[in-house]
Amino acid sequence: MAVRFRLLGGVEAQAGGVAFDLGHPKQRAVLAALLVEANRLVSITQLLDRVWGEHCPKRGRETIYNYLSRLRTALRAVDDEVRLERRSGGYLLAVDEQTVDLHQFRYLATQARTVHDDQLALELFEQALQLWRSEPLSGLDTPWATGLRITLDDERLAAELDHVDTALRCSRHTELLPSLSARATQYPLDERVAGQMMLALYRSGRQADALEHYQGLHRRLADELGTDPGPAVQRLHHQMLTADPSLAASSTLPVPGPGVAVVPHQLPAAVAHLVGRVRELAALTAQVESAAGAGTVVITSVGGTAGIGKTALAVHWAHKVRDRFPDGQLYVNLRGFDPRAQAMDPAEAVRGFLDALGVTRQHIPLSPETQIALYRSLLDGKRILVVLDNARDAKQVRPLLPGTAGAVAVVTSRNRLSGLAAVDGAHPISLDLLTEEEARELLVRRLGPGRVAAEPHAVQQIITQCARLPLALTIAATRAAQTGFPLTTLAAELAEAGRRLDVLSADDPPSEVRAVFSWSYAALTPSAARLFRLLGLHPGPDISAAAAASLAALPTLQVRGMLAELTRASLLTEHAPGRYAFHDLLRDYATEQAHSTDPDEERHAAVHRMLDHYLHTAHAAARLLEPAREPLPLPPPQPGVSPEHFADRERALAWFTTEHAVLLAAVDHAAATGFDAHTWQLAQSLATYLDRRGHWHDLATVGNAAVDAADRLADSLGQPVARSIVARAYRRHGNFDDAYSHLRLALDLFGRAGNLPGQADTYIELARVKGWQGPHAIPEILMLARQAHALYLSCGQRLGQAQTLTAIGWSHARLGDYAQALTCCRQALPLLEEFDDRERQAHAWDSIAYAHHYLGQHSQAVTCYRHALDLCRDLGDRPLEADILNRFGDAHQAAHDPDAAHDDWQHALDILTELDHPHADQIRVKLAALNFAGSVPGAEARPAARGL
Repeated sequence: MAVRFRLLGGVEAQAGGVAFDLGHPKQRAVLAALLVEANRLVSITQLLDRVWGEHCPKRGRETIYNYLSRLRTALRAVDDEVRLERRSGGYLLAVDEQTVDLHQFRYLATQARTVHDDQLALELFEQALQLWRSEPLSGLDTPWATGLRITLDDERLAAELDHVDTALRCSRHTELLPSLSARATQYPLDERVAGQMMLALYRSGRQADALEHYQGLHRRLADELGTDPGPAVQRLHHQMLTADPSLAASSTLPVPGPGVAVVPHQLPAAVAHLVGRVRELAALTAQVESAAGAGTVVITSVGGTAGIGKTALAVHWAHKVRDRFPDGQLYVNLRGFDPRAQAMDPAEAVRGFLDALGVTRQHIPLSPETQIALYRSLLDGKRILVVLDNARDAKQVRPLLPGTAGAVAVVTSRNRLSGLAAVDGAHPISLDLLTEEEARELLVRRLGPGRVAAEPHAVQQIITQCARLPLALTIAATRAAQTGFPLTTLAAELAEAGRRLDVLSADDPPSEVRAVFSWSYAALTPSAARLFRLLGLHPGPDISAAAAASLAALPTLQVRGMLAELTRASLLTEHAPGRYAFHDLLRDYATEQAHSTDPDEERHAAVHRMLDHYLHTAHAAARLLEPAREPLPLPPPQPGVSPEHFADRERALAWFTTEHAVLLAAVDHAAATGFDAHTWQLAQSLATYLDRRGHWHDLATVGNAAVDAADRLADSLGQPVARSIVARAYRRHGNFDDAYSHLRLALDLFGRAGNLPGQADTYIELARVKGWQGPHAIPEILMLARQAHALYLSCGQRLGQAQTLTAIGWSHARLGDYAQALTCCRQALPLLEEFDDRERQAHAWDSIAYAHHYLGQHSQAVTCYRHALDLCRDLGDRPLEADILNRFGDAHQAAHDPDAAHDDWQHALDILTELDHPHADQIRVKLAALNFAGSVPGAEARPAARGL
């Protein structure tokens, strides 16, 4: 059943026309944040900001994960085509954008502005505006929602004003008068609204009212702003006074006066296959609309990396809206990054514009300043579009900007023209890579739907290998069209290591991927160029400024300046504060430049520094997550490495979460490049984080890489440690036999090395594996825990003794000896608190609560479970939290509090569902029984043994 989402009013979702529950208002805010960015990645940081703003609670991330889990469940239940996907760096809501009223509104409004049939445009505008129910995102009160609400209101107003213009062209002036009168009252200083009201009155036979409306506007502007109406309204007023017959025609715009010798039409041909860019096209149009009548010139800067389609977008949009600029369209290629010629001097561009505007050579002034003044004078009062393509910087652009309202300038540049935005009020639009759907559509338009449909797997490979970059996709499609070879052949060529940029070459340098990248690279300072090359050696999807500083062996402050330069040049994107990335083709180019420019030893040293940075930072973060664990003996980092340090456990966990994908890539890269010690040590530093957060597939991956690396080194510590990591992953996946085998091998390796603490740790891990094998394994678990306790005693490890006392206490509880269980766990607690071992404290309180529960002391059990829950939430241990919540629900049910039991089990189910844990079904059974009967006396499931 298809779902429709509504944001233009309250946040709602309907299936089959019936609204379904979206949960808590904050949960609806999460959905709204994802829907606004439909089919685009939204980071957890962005979600936290959009849901709470500056008032994020301490456990905001945990709450966000709960909301996401519940939304995924709710959406899956009504429409399996809507997918809430977890991706590297955040979450993405995969949805047909036409089922979201906001995106449907934008699409319809854009279509209405581009069609040439006024009647059709009118119908499209009316469909778009009918989607609005009330204030958008009503009920959401965060700064993000408030800011977006203002933007959306501006978009709505722009569409309403365009609708009026279209309706006036269709001679519907009489029926417009009531709504125009209300709008004129709401926006008394808006000259465009005033002009529409005047024209509707005039065409309705009310010339005197139209002239009076102009006089009222004149008085208000003079009194409140000290200014006169703009040229457009003044011209309309003059035409009414002279009864200009053109006003009776179906045009809302006053005809331009005489005296313009030439109306320039300099736009180059529009690209034949522009796909996507609906939002950007709508933004360009909305900026023009929102500024209409405001007395300001509109300047828009379109930025993005080489080959992203900046010129194609600007020229396509200019052709679509050329009718809005009856006084002409100027265009110039400023050659900001053309290696075949110098960047164009602004004076040369001005002279070209003067020539296009009909100024003969003998009338062009000699000085550049006077030429600029003449150029702006000629544009005064005119509705003209100026496209300044391929600009190098703001200095090159400023002399060419119009100076008065009515004119619009669109600037494209690979550089971020921040100064143009700050000083000249330009509206920046940054182009991103195409979406998967848009990239496929580009191939369809160039190769035909039949050929694309015939080889879907090859098409997906081509899209991936081209990094969704429009230029690369265009070159690939052209190659496929010219050769006629199967698309699988092209896909294989692109996938061949080191050949991708060669395959994406062309005879014309401006159309060759490597060449267009080189022009941006050549403009960098030497230090930024070196950093760009080194970033090509980094394996992760993005990089922090701190890691980049270690990679380059430079101070972080200095590297931030270089990263800013690379970002301005659109060779990097700062996709989140302080995090930088480039797409795969730029990565290939950076790597290629590093191998051709930097000696082998320098590249090897850079990789060593990078891996040292991640290893030492991860080790420091892991110590905060598990302060009681014995630290790894690491060699000091290489000179130039500046590991990061964290003030508390929360910041350490946040770092792991942010760097998750990067750290996995670092382990893989270390293994592939011969850094075997880094491989197993980094895997060990990651293990607790991956385990507690439920990333068990990743835990298995890094564990197996660690086993191979430690075996290659024959490292007496690394070999058993690596096998313990793999065993932990097997245990989490329910593969107990393999987990047990790895642990027995680890025990043997620790024994050969005479490592008593390692042997004791392994006995505890063996007990954990046995804990999932049912009640018959409890005596063996008790024996393993006692063996570990004896080893800890023999080597004087007091913390280990406390940990094993907890395991022994849990075993006694499972055997029904609750008094002995309480004795052991209470004996362990002071030592665990002394060493700040919060994980084992949580286990101890969990065991104590369990004993109280089965002694019939339910209030004590509830208190102890709550204490255990607080501890494990502080740790961020999601599986343990779900485990305790499960038993907490049992205690609440036994205490005849079914509502609390339901909440506990539902929360546990949310966590286990998010983790894709097999025990989620056990919780569903409990909830179903509770919902069916209200309570299930005597039906408590035996709590499964958890980690000891």
